[in-house]
Amino acid sequence: MAVYHEGFKIQSDRRPTFHDVTAEVEAVLKKSNIQNGILLVFSQHTTCSVLIQEASDDVNYWGTELLMQDLVNVLASIIPTCTTEGQYLHPGPKHIEAAAGRDELPSWSLNTDAHLRSVIMGRSQSIPIENGIMLLGEFGRIYFVDFDQVRARERTVRVQIVGE
Repeated sequence: MAVYHEGFKIQSDRRPTFHDVTAEVEAVLKKSNIQNGILLVFSQHTTCSVLIQEASDDVNYWGTELLMQDLVNVLASIIPTCTTEGQYLHPGPKHIEAAAGRDELPSWSLNTDAHLRSVIMGRSQSIPIENGIMLLGEFGRIYFVDFDQVRARERTVRVQIVGE
């Protein structure tokens, strides 16, 4: 049994950012030479998620696929976007002090909504591989989502494949 691991970078924006990473993950699978097994796509970032969904085709004025904007709207209705300190218990004074020690602006800690959304949506997806092909279904696409709206950042998408 073989294990193959690779990561690649994406750039987020100051709004929920959805990246269709299906082609990049397929390229990693091809490099691995693994034909049958399990592929894991994982986010090491606690404000990000990995989803499998179909492409929406249509986009809004910001370039967000409409199905993904619908997801953002639904999540915002149950987890409102953090707009000011004290809206959520986190971040508390100790967290703000620790962030200042890392040269972070206090406002960068106002991302509690992103942490909660990633917990609900999950940070990984496992996909079966048969004959070198991911079994995503007819319309399945892999999306890496950054729910953090306080700053744009470079993110790492992790892919690990186990099989033969």
